[in-house]
Amino acid sequence: MADMRVSNFAKILVERCTRVESGDRILIEATTAAEPLVRELYIQILEKGGHPQALLQLPDMFYPGHEDLLLMHGNDSQLDYVPVFQKLAYEEFEGRVRIHSATNTRSQTNIDSSKIQRRAKSTGIITQTQMRRGAKGVFKWVTTLYPTNGYAQDAEMSFSQYEDFVFRAVHANEKNPVAFWKKVEKDQQGAVEFMAGKDQIEIRGPNVELKLSVKGRNFMNSSGTFNMPDGEIFTGPVEDTLNGWVKYTYPAIYNGVAVEGAELTFTDGKVTNAQATKNLDFLLKMLDSDAGSRYIGEFAIGTNFEIDQFTGQILFDEKIGGSFHMALGAGYPETGSKNKSAVHWDMICDLRTDSEILVDGELFYKNGKIVFNK
Repeated sequence: MADMRVSNFAKILVERCTRVESGDRILIEATTAAEPLVRELYIQILEKGGHPQALLQLPDMFYPGHEDLLLMHGNDSQLDYVPVFQKLAYEEFEGRVRIHSATNTRSQTNIDSSKIQRRAKSTGIITQTQMRRGAKGVFKWVTTLYPTNGYAQDAEMSFSQYEDFVFRAVHANEKNPVAFWKKVEKDQQGAVEFMAGKDQIEIRGPNVELKLSVKGRNFMNSSGTFNMPDGEIFTGPVEDTLNGWVKYTYPAIYNGVAVEGAELTFTDGKVTNAQATKNLDFLLKMLDSDAGSRYIGEFAIGTNFEIDQFTGQILFDEKIGGSFHMALGAGYPETGSKNKSAVHWDMICDLRTDSEILVDGELFYKNGKIVFNK
C-alpha cells in the first residue's frame, strides 16, 4: 500500500508550491532514489492538465553520480559547459521541482575545490535565470528533499526516524496540508508587515554582534512556495551595510564539504576576515569565487519549530525555529538585493539563548521567538 504521506507531499508541491495549471510545463529534477515521489508528482501534474518532464540522475550510493563523474573526469571546457536541457527548461517552462535525493552526501569531499568552483560558475547562469524569472512570477520553482539513507546518517537517525522527521517537517501528516501552509503564510504576515519601511537591524547574542540595514528592501513571507519544508522570513540586506561578526553554531555545508567553526567579520558589507576550525581553505576559496561572494545576499529568521535539530541539510536546517541565517553571495531580486554571485551559501546561527534582534531600536525577537508589539 502506498504511503499516503508521499501522496500528500506531492499534493503540497503541486498545489501549494508550483500551483500547477493546465498547460504548465513542469521540470522534475531528482535521482532515481526519489522514485515514489517522482511517480506521484507525475500523476498529480497530469491530473492538473500539466506537462511533467522528468530529468533524472542515477543515485551515487556505490558509484559516482553524473555530476561527480563530470567533476572527476571533465576538462575545463566540459566543466564550463552549461547543461542545455536544464537551461532550456529554466528559460521556457512554467515551473520546476528539484528533489534533493542523494544517497552519498559526501561524494564530493575529496574532489578538487577549484573544479567545484569552476562548475558553479557555469551553472550559475541557470540559477540567475531561476531567480530572474521567479521574481517576475513567470517561473514557479520549488526545492525539496526526499529521505534517503545518506541524509539519515548525516542526521544521526535511523532511516525510519528520518523519514518521519521529513514528513513531519513538510507537514505531509496533516489532513489538509495545503491549508496548513496557507495558515503559516497568514501567521507570518504580521512580522513581514512590521518590517516594511524599517532600516536598522541589530543582532546580539553569544555568537553574534552584527548591524545591517534593510532600508528600501522587501521582507518575504516564506511559507511553502520556493522551499519545502519552509518556515522563514527573509530579505536581502543593503549590501555595504553589514558590520560586526558572527560565529556560526552549526557546520556550514556547501557542495558536500562541511566547514566547521566558521566565523566571519564584516566591514562595510564585505567579509574582511574568515576563520574556521575545519576546511578553512575551502571557505576561503569559495569567498574568492567572484566579486559578490564576500557579500551577503540573504538575511533570514527560521520559524519552523518541527525542525528542532541540525541534520546537515541546509534546506531543513535554515528553517530551524529559533535560528537566523545569512547567505554569502547571490541574493533574491524580489527582496531588492543587488548582489550577484555564482555562490549562494547559507550559514546558520542559533538564537535561542541570551539573544535578541532589535529593529530600529525596538525589540523584535527574543531567545528564539518573534516578540514584536503587534
